[in-house]
Amino acid sequence: QVHFVESGGGLVQSGESLTLSCKTSRTDFTALTMDWWRQAPGKEREFVAQVSSEGSTDYNESLKGQFTISRDNYRKTVYLQIMSAKPEDTAVYYCATPDELPYVWGQGTQVTVSS
Repeated sequence: QVHFVESGGGLVQSGESLTLSCKTSRTDFTALTMDWWRQAPGKEREFVAQVSSEGSTDYNESLKGQFTISRDNYRKTVYLQIMSAKPEDTAVYYCATPDELPYVWGQGTQVTVSS
């Protein structure tokens, strides 16, 4: 059962920034570690970032510096800020919790970066 709904994607120009949202109605959200992953056309799904229940963060080393993950426990929402987007950031972005494996993937949100 999918518990998280991603939104905020769209078409942006290279160099622009955008923020993705991942919202849930789960009552245990504050206890969950949350991940963002992405899947580009023809490629495997790739880990982007993680935020723990305490707010500590971890990033894919190759993407560090360009993405910022955060959470708002009151709104039960996790955010992913993409800064200075590049065409290679074009992908479907997904959120999920690693606390329940295997991952349960939702619809994701499409980000397309034009050059």
